[in-house]
Amino acid sequence: MPSIQPRRAGILIPVFALRTSDDLGIGDTGGVRQLIDWAAETGLGFVQFLPINATGGDSSPYNAISSVALDYLTLELTPAVIPELDDKFYRSITGILRADLLRQGSVDYPKVRRLKNTLLRRAFSQIELQPERLAKFEAFCVQEAGWLDDFCLFRVLMEEHGHEDWTNWREDLNTAFKARAWRDDAQADEIDHRILFHAYVQWLCFSQWREVRAYANGKGIKLMGDIPFGISWCSADVFFHPEQFDLEWCGGAPPETYFKDDYFVQRWGQNWGIPLYRWDVMERDGFQWWRQRTQKLTEVFDIFRIDHVLGFYRIYSFPWRPQRNAEFCHLADEEARLLTGDRLPHFIENDDDTPEHKAANLAQGDKYLRVILAAAGKAEVVAEDLGTVPDYVRPHLLSLDVPGFKVCQWENDSQGRVVMGNDYDNCAFTTYATHDHEPMKTLWEHRRRDSHSREESDRALADKELRSLADFAGLRFTSGTDWPEYDSHIRRALLEALLTSNARFAAFMLTDLFGLEDRFNVPGIAADSNWSARLPMTVAEMRHTAPWKEECDWLKKAIKRAERAI
Repeated sequence: MPSIQPRRAGILIPVFALRTSDDLGIGDTGGVRQLIDWAAETGLGFVQFLPINATGGDSSPYNAISSVALDYLTLELTPAVIPELDDKFYRSITGILRADLLRQGSVDYPKVRRLKNTLLRRAFSQIELQPERLAKFEAFCVQEAGWLDDFCLFRVLMEEHGHEDWTNWREDLNTAFKARAWRDDAQADEIDHRILFHAYVQWLCFSQWREVRAYANGKGIKLMGDIPFGISWCSADVFFHPEQFDLEWCGGAPPETYFKDDYFVQRWGQNWGIPLYRWDVMERDGFQWWRQRTQKLTEVFDIFRIDHVLGFYRIYSFPWRPQRNAEFCHLADEEARLLTGDRLPHFIENDDDTPEHKAANLAQGDKYLRVILAAAGKAEVVAEDLGTVPDYVRPHLLSLDVPGFKVCQWENDSQGRVVMGNDYDNCAFTTYATHDHEPMKTLWEHRRRDSHSREESDRALADKELRSLADFAGLRFTSGTDWPEYDSHIRRALLEALLTSNARFAAFMLTDLFGLEDRFNVPGIAADSNWSARLPMTVAEMRHTAPWKEECDWLKKAIKRAERAI
């Protein structure tokens, strides 16, 4: 049953969005350390990040190519941090490129990858000159061999083909058996060297992130990570262990009218392209895949969010991969059936259409979540339970003492009035937005615009959301008048109301502290602007320079007033 825990304040910021004076065009663990210093002096209890698992050509942190391996783009790469990276080479490579990257407003992934790969390969070539570090690296390889060997081979295979889509790899390398045979052939020495490079990179990743966690804990700060429900179809996990995945179906979310500009989502839903799990196969070895995934995450994070926890109860599923979405977009059900062997998107295992199906889905979710909670040990678990939420999910999460999400403006009572923060259960995680949503300023201004729409339904929805936000924040605006422009008074009132709620966790995007409108992701849109926005200032400027410092000083006082200070 839920326990009463101390209330903590936190901020959400993707690692890639952090900016420091010496980064290489993307946020890194050095920036995280500086952020931790700021968080500690401000009174925050935790800092929340998006997933940091290894990615391929797709920069989305929710499309990882490994359930365990970490993303080398998060590494701080300087001679001071990596002794085998000689200073002369570092300066010659980064001098012009780094200045160019820093002038850019967002992450240029191709340039950043080339630069970091060049530095990492140079450092790896010098590792034998550092005998103590070499011994630690070799010990890491032995200790992590269970997942590391396959992942590193997968990275070499990606180099061979130029991409991670193993379904389009050449015939002699498109299965795990063939790939391992290729590794063991006459070119083994050359391949082993390439494999060792990727193992070296993972050693650096885990070393830096473990050190960052220890640093944060020493300052009284907890690091919060994210574990997506799914794993990429084009991942090392699926390639080497296809028997654990149902490749006939892709997971996603049911149709939503919220996405007004995406007809496919309104018609069919969101097709994420993640393969489903063969839970019966996983259960035979005690769900080892999930236990390993969870345990490795807790080496880095004190708290983690389960993204789309609803998938453990039942997952909306498509009988086609996203590459075929356009083919189905405007088809009627019967037309779609002809192309899929009489199969349409639906919930698996069961729809929530009968009491028996609801009970079966609840029992399934209970079984799988208890596995994760056991593997998590002392780490705290938070559940993202947004979307089409069955009526049994939130009571079940409460019974497990797992805080679910409360997006303040969406929490309404039976009369349609916004639920006030002092009525929240302690076992809750409250916020105004996730990384997928509009920043608060954009949200407010878009609803102001919609409140003048020619469509009565649009006006009504806009007024309802603005009224919910205003009431929650204690802002008294005359009903029926024009809504005011978003300003510092509204922003601070909204943030303070969040902090004073009874929820165990209260968090907001760091950009919302400053009223910025940079957006990290627009769901359903494949664009370079996704996962690339960066803060306009460095972390040091945020802490010490106007106008950013003024808002940081205000936040420190607000956290103290709300009695959430660490």
